[in-house]
Amino acid sequence: MGTFSVPMSIGDPQGENWIEMDALVGASASVTSVPGSLLRELAVAPVSSQQFRFAQCEQRRMDMGRTWISVKGREEVAFAVFNDEGTSPLLGALALETLFLDVDPVEQKPIPVDGYMMSPVFWWTDASDSLIRKCRKLG
Repeated sequence: MGTFSVPMSIGDPQGENWIEMDALVGASASVTSVPGSLLRELAVAPVSSQQFRFAQCEQRRMDMGRTWISVKGREEVAFAVFNDEGTSPLLGALALETLFLDVDPVEQKPIPVDGYMMSPVFWWTDASDSLIRKCRKLG
């Protein structure tokens, strides 16, 4: 899958003030990240820190906050990493899942998806794959 960008907005913790930006879609990245100054401008506070691995084999502990993220008209609270200044905003897998979006690699765009409500035991059976295919045909 190639890289592509989508319009994304980050809101303050109350969801009242927003900053619009283009974000790279990084379904292989865990968490959405934006330059820390944008999060601070929106009064987003760090609530935790997490160790991250980068493609260049670097590892670094980074602060994370919870705030509003909006993509394709869907708004939810999700984690955002306080990234370095000058870095491109990145829409990560956790925010995509929180927004019930997946990535269409052919059209290079996020697409709405249904959520799943199945027992974890279900996923470890041979029947799960055939049932999912059957449900998709019906749906």
